[in-house]
Amino acid sequence: MTQPELRVDSLVLYKNRPARVATINDKKIEIQPEAGPTVSVRPKDVTLLHPGPLRALRDLQPVQGEVLAAWELLAGSITTVAEVAELAFEQYTPLTAWAVWQLVEEGLYFSGEPDALTVHDAAKVAAIQATREAKAAEERAWQAFLARLNQHTYAPEDERYLGDVVAVALEQREQSRVLRALNQSESREQAHTLLLTIGYWDATVNPYPRRLGVPCEQPLLPLLPLPNETRRDLTHLPAFAIDDADSTDPDDAISWDKGRLWVHVADVAALVTPDTPVDQEARARGANLYLPEGTVHMLPLATTIALGLGLAELSPALSFGIDFQEDGSVAQVEITPSWVRVTRLSYDEADTRLSEAPLDQLHMLAERCMTRRWTNGAIELELPEVKVRVIAGQVVIKPLPSLRSRMVVREAMLIAGEAVARYALAHSLPVPFTVQDATEEARAQTPTTLSEMFALRRLLKPSQQKSAPGTHAGLGMEFYCQVTSPLRRYTDLLIHQQLRNHLRAIALQPDAQENAKENAKENDSSPHTDVPLDGQAVMERSAEASMGARTLRVTERLSNQHWKLVYLLQNPDWSGEGVIVEKHGNRNLVVIPELDLETDIYGRPDLVLDSVVRLALSEVNLPQLEARFQIV
Repeated sequence: MTQPELRVDSLVLYKNRPARVATINDKKIEIQPEAGPTVSVRPKDVTLLHPGPLRALRDLQPVQGEVLAAWELLAGSITTVAEVAELAFEQYTPLTAWAVWQLVEEGLYFSGEPDALTVHDAAKVAAIQATREAKAAEERAWQAFLARLNQHTYAPEDERYLGDVVAVALEQREQSRVLRALNQSESREQAHTLLLTIGYWDATVNPYPRRLGVPCEQPLLPLLPLPNETRRDLTHLPAFAIDDADSTDPDDAISWDKGRLWVHVADVAALVTPDTPVDQEARARGANLYLPEGTVHMLPLATTIALGLGLAELSPALSFGIDFQEDGSVAQVEITPSWVRVTRLSYDEADTRLSEAPLDQLHMLAERCMTRRWTNGAIELELPEVKVRVIAGQVVIKPLPSLRSRMVVREAMLIAGEAVARYALAHSLPVPFTVQDATEEARAQTPTTLSEMFALRRLLKPSQQKSAPGTHAGLGMEFYCQVTSPLRRYTDLLIHQQLRNHLRAIALQPDAQENAKENAKENDSSPHTDVPLDGQAVMERSAEASMGARTLRVTERLSNQHWKLVYLLQNPDWSGEGVIVEKHGNRNLVVIPELDLETDIYGRPDLVLDSVVRLALSEVNLPQLEARFQIV
């Protein structure tokens, strides 16, 4: 079919809308669109719909016809606008041509171009109608969902829409169609607020572990059996694992043996050897995750069952026997795999028995070692500390008193860390040393009040893991490494692996030891050898674990803050004491000791540092992690 030529007053399509040809020049034509002035275009920029004449676009009025009859006659064929117009409206005019093209644009019965229309068959029409009805139903459901949100509620079928809000609240995506539709900011706080407002989340939903992407499931990896090896029998020594009453992973215990301190530590490296799957998993996690709602372990629970001190009649341990010089410094250390018989005590129970042997001797040793550290410049900050737990949905906050038994355990663990650090130096054994630099300003401080301790804490630099030994200023120790919690921290386990391989290596004959080194070089894929790792490998593993552990510590801090605020929501009539610890103009930073919670009080320039004020709860904003109080 020959395409008719354009002429003045033809009906054309321009950008899929009707236009009338006003003038025709050599290379351009002028058209009159629906609105606005005439437009000069090239002929190929328009599509002829009817040759005309069309005097004015306003003449394109709706026209009635037999559209369905025309469709039924042509279904499944290829046709033209003109043919459809003749069948549906009994004439082909600018009006009927435009009416047919509107049907094409509508897309149910026809599609294509004016001179090549596809007439949909019945199946195609039915499919289009079904799709459109589904879309219309979806739009009705969407509008009903938004209406429910505006009424601060939701229905079970709304979960499919709320998914993007949850994802924003958990920082798994940045955009939310729902929040946009509600003209709300697409922030994690606003998403959290919406979920709380409609009741999809309640206050007990802690978003921070998922928001920070930390593992929330327990590792489920198999363990090797405990190796059949010679262990020193230390079961004749009373050994005490002293911890919080609800502790479930006892990994250290202490004994006294005629002037020698024994620190027994769960022998995790006996089961978790370098580069095995369970070791790699623990390294990726970095540490245990301690949440008020429960603990997520870095090692399979079977590790604690097998190695937790005092969980069985006899426990395998890696024991550190430490002797002292007259001034309380470490003289020497013996390291040996052992069997120990451990009695578990809570801090409260141990505190009542410090006058009994051998705890009395351990207490005296701890005081002597603590005095030595203070003499060496140790910084002691007595800041509020609480333990937050969630029990059957209720938050329990328990202040941790400064018990003498806590001091005994702390000093024993620090002594073990110093002794192992000195041992590693003496034997050129690569381990991650824990160091902390101190500024001159921090060294000059002697805090006595809570505000002074807060100020000093801000001056302290964070401790670091380094390959070279260095002073730990905060502890007042020349050398130190963390070694007493291999069930809980990977860097401790890494040091235990180094110590165990070192002990195995020196037990070998010189020739056998050399052969072991050569075998290790030739077989890098071997999951375990009796040769300690070199310094670079140790620090690479320590760095990987430290990255994971830092994220866990942030998760714990935010989670504890979350649950403290939930506690306040559960106790809306709370009142208690706060202490002014910082002042900045009109702002007072207040610490609430019984909650270990910080808050700001404004508008009271008369308050002085370390003054005690009586507070009452006025507001809790869970998504913002803020609580507001007023002085009463």
